[in-house]
Amino acid sequence: MKIFYKTAEIQEHITALKKKGKSIGFTPTMGALHSGHFELIKRASTENDISICSVYVNPSQFNVASDLEKYPRTLEKDAEGLTANGCDILFAPDNKEIYPNGSDYEVDVDLQGLDLEMEGAKRPGHFAGVVQVVKRLIEITDCDRLYMGQKDFQQFTIIRQMIKSLEMNAKLIVCPIVRDEDGLAKSSRNTRLHPDHRKKANILNRVLVQAKEWLSEGRSPIEITYKAMEYLDIPDFRPEYFDIVDGSTLKKISNTDQVDLIVACTAVWAGEVRLIDNMILKGKL
Repeated sequence: MKIFYKTAEIQEHITALKKKGKSIGFTPTMGALHSGHFELIKRASTENDISICSVYVNPSQFNVASDLEKYPRTLEKDAEGLTANGCDILFAPDNKEIYPNGSDYEVDVDLQGLDLEMEGAKRPGHFAGVVQVVKRLIEITDCDRLYMGQKDFQQFTIIRQMIKSLEMNAKLIVCPIVRDEDGLAKSSRNTRLHPDHRKKANILNRVLVQAKEWLSEGRSPIEITYKAMEYLDIPDFRPEYFDIVDGSTLKKISNTDQVDLIVACTAVWAGEVRLIDNMILKGKL
């Protein structure tokens, strides 16, 4: 596996690959990689000639400075995992390589309100930072396919809209959520969970599974939301939201018959660690 730290150097290498007709699959990450990330890498390697993974902790998408400081940085271990899972190129830039000379890379794009729901309401400016960095990375890697996980449902929905609106060449590929044996969605933040909180953290998945069952029984989204928030409110856990939304618009729904893709999305504080999860209740991606 080749490792690049400089934008100019990786772009030169990618240009040479493209001249040879090589297809490129790209996975953007912030590091602290786990098996969920590696599934993205494996698929990118299978569906493309070259797989690239970036490890870059993007400061513009953090709302709280302390959260940015606490985010785990394990580049050496990440590189070992990427090599073992068939990644061809690791791009590990610093801030100056992504935003040279402090240049303004704000993206002017109509997100059709997708950034105002759920996470957007709780973390103002977060998705502006996500859109900014993902656009920049797509441009740097000149990828044919972009690989993202379903766990960040709102994030990939927004990136899909960005790609469509800006008429970018990259095709977005969304991969299923990878879970631990007890159902907890894999996340880099899980390593920060207190052991006692980790034991109870699978409550997110259990409630999502229950919500799907409730919906199949004909219960209303409002009733399901109320009961889910009640179930998630256990000692040391603070549910922020449990929304049942249209998977295309991310708007809350009341009539399930008129929506083809229905998704339950939730965010819960487990002690000092914020966890998110989702589940498709009706339809498919």
